[in-house]
Amino acid sequence: MVWLCPLICQIQTFRAFWPASTSRIRLATLCTAVGFRNPAHLAKIAASVDLISRGRLTLGIGAGFFEGEYRQYGWEFPSRPATRIRQMEEAVELILKLWTEKRTSFRGQHFHVEDAILEPKPVRKPHPPVMIAGGGEQMTLRVVARLADACNLVRGDVAEARNKLAVLRGHCDAIGRDYAEIEKTHVQAWILARDSMAVAAKRERLAARGPLPSFIGTVSEAIDLVAQYQNVGIELLIYSDPRNDVESRELFVSDVIPHFA
Repeated sequence: MVWLCPLICQIQTFRAFWPASTSRIRLATLCTAVGFRNPAHLAKIAASVDLISRGRLTLGIGAGFFEGEYRQYGWEFPSRPATRIRQMEEAVELILKLWTEKRTSFRGQHFHVEDAILEPKPVRKPHPPVMIAGGGEQMTLRVVARLADACNLVRGDVAEARNKLAVLRGHCDAIGRDYAEIEKTHVQAWILARDSMAVAAKRERLAARGPLPSFIGTVSEAIDLVAQYQNVGIELLIYSDPRNDVESRELFVSDVIPHFA
């Protein structure tokens, strides 16, 4: 069954009061780009959040794509996507070692540590789940098959999600990884209204503020779309709300989620 989680925390900077003041909410970066932090430092930050939340962290990480953000903060932005993906792969390898080894020495092409200590270790055993964002078929999904506990498909419709998951299954088969071990997630932006007239009015009102999300429709259309994602193998559908539309969130919680609870 699909788990719909409109309250998954999409955070780039961890805030201690979220894990400390809640007991059930799942905490995740969705997702941090590999170039934003030294991966050894990121491993320590993530371990601390996992400890504070008593094991509720998922580390979402990606290769990075938004050059403007890199430039704003003075980070180097490798122009070739393949370079950034290799950085991400190396970073995940290093993070997993730091989370599980007493002392870690690692010397890669992009990152290295020498006899590094990370204590205390995360609560979650053997380690917090790692979710890799992206759907590149030749490289990113191959890294998912090798290292990740979850994939996150960030763009595309139902047909594309089906195709990407088929590619992921192929990569898993090639290395002997159990495809079922990997949680399949997808981010979807939603604008909802109760009926077609309300949808049309909302579309007209919001269009003046810029491009609309990929889905703007009725509650029944939303239920149908969720079912389609479920049927192609998406297990966690993450609610995105780029327009901060309160009515859409309320309708999703009251009218859509109960169909899949």
